[in-house]
Amino acid sequence: MLSRKRFLFTSESVTEGHPDKMADQISDAVLDEIIRGDKHGRVACETVLTTGMAFVTGEITTQTYVDIPQTVRDTIEEIGYDDPKKGMDFKTCAVITAIDEQSPDIAQGVNGKGLHKEQGAGDQGMMFGYACTETREFMPLPIMLAHKLVRRLAQVRKEGIVNYLGPDGKSQVTVDYRNGTAKRMEAVVLAAQHRDGIPHGRIKKDLKRHVIDEVIPSGMLDRDTKIFVNETGKFVMGGPQADTGLTGRKIIVDTYGGFGHHGGGSFSGKDPSKVDRSSSYAARWVAKNIVAAGLAARCEVQIAYAIGVAEPVSINVLTYGTGLIPEDDIETLIRKHFDLRPAPIIRQLDLLRPIYKRTAAYGHFGRDEPGFTWEKLDKAKALKKDAGI
Repeated sequence: MLSRKRFLFTSESVTEGHPDKMADQISDAVLDEIIRGDKHGRVACETVLTTGMAFVTGEITTQTYVDIPQTVRDTIEEIGYDDPKKGMDFKTCAVITAIDEQSPDIAQGVNGKGLHKEQGAGDQGMMFGYACTETREFMPLPIMLAHKLVRRLAQVRKEGIVNYLGPDGKSQVTVDYRNGTAKRMEAVVLAAQHRDGIPHGRIKKDLKRHVIDEVIPSGMLDRDTKIFVNETGKFVMGGPQADTGLTGRKIIVDTYGGFGHHGGGSFSGKDPSKVDRSSSYAARWVAKNIVAAGLAARCEVQIAYAIGVAEPVSINVLTYGTGLIPEDDIETLIRKHFDLRPAPIIRQLDLLRPIYKRTAAYGHFGRDEPGFTWEKLDKAKALKKDAGI
C-alpha cells in the first residue's frame, strides 16, 4: 500500500462515553483497584453494558478486596452518565458480578510451577507493535487525528464550551496520501450525542468550529474535504441504551487504526501477566525505538509466545522497505537489547502499577503521559550505535 503513488486511508476513534469504551474503562478500573492492594493478583475482567445495567464477569485471583459495584459506579459517573436521559445513570443502574478464580492449570504455568521454572506467558498468541515517522508521536496520522478529535469532543462537553453534548461520540478521518506522505484530509466524520431539540445545523456549525478546526491542521483542509457531522440528523439516544458495550471490542481503536497487523487479543481488564497486553506494549516499545534510532521510517514487530513458556517462540521485523539495514540484522539487535520474556517486560516497563484505566480510552499508544512507559526512547542511542549508522 505505501508504495502506491496515491491512496486514501481511514481510521476511527470513539469517546470515553462510547459503550464499548465504557466497558474497557470499567474492566481496567477493576484491574487498577486490585493492583493497588495486590500487585500479583491475576485479573481477566470482562464488562457488558446495556440499558440501565453493568455486568462484570471474568477470572480473578487476588488477596485483596475490591468493592466492584462501587468501582463500576464511580467510573460511570466520571465518564458523565448521571441521568437516565443520557442512557445510563451511575446512581440507579444495576451492577451484577459473576467472578471466578483463574484456572489453576494456567496459574502454574504463569507462576513458574509447571513444566518451566520461570514465569511463562499467560497464553499463546502473537502480538504486534508498530511505529513510524509520520507524526511526532511515531504514530500513523489517521489514528492520531481521530483520537484528538474525540478527546476534544469530550473536552468541549466537560468544559461547557458546547453545552448540549452527551458523553457518547465517534470520529473518523480519511487521509489522502501521495507517494507515502499525508497531504490532505479527504473526509472528517463526527458523531456526537446531544440533548433533544438542538437543530442539526447548529450542531454541525459548533462542532466544525470548536472541534474540527481546533484539531485538524488548517493546511490539510481544502474545499474538497468532506465534513460529515451527525449525518442521521439526530443522536439523542446514546450510551448503553442505544448500543450494548463489551470489553475488547475496539482493538483497532486501541492500537494503530488499521496500520500494521493485530494479533486479535484485547488489552483492557487483563493484568500484565497476560502477554496480550504486556507483550503488545513491549512490541510498541521495540518498534518505536527502532524508528527513533533511524533504522527504519516504518517498523512493525511481531512477538509470539507459547502458554507457560517464557522465551518468545518467534520475533519478526517488517520495515516496509524503509530499513537502512536488513530486517534480519534488526531482529538480531532486538534480541540483544530487549529481554522479551514476560517477567522482564513487566519489570522493565514497570507494569505492576494502577495505570490501566487511563489507557482504556483514546488509545494505548502515542501518548506522552505518566504511566505510558512503553513510549520511552531509552534504547534508541544504543541501537543506532550498534547498527553503525
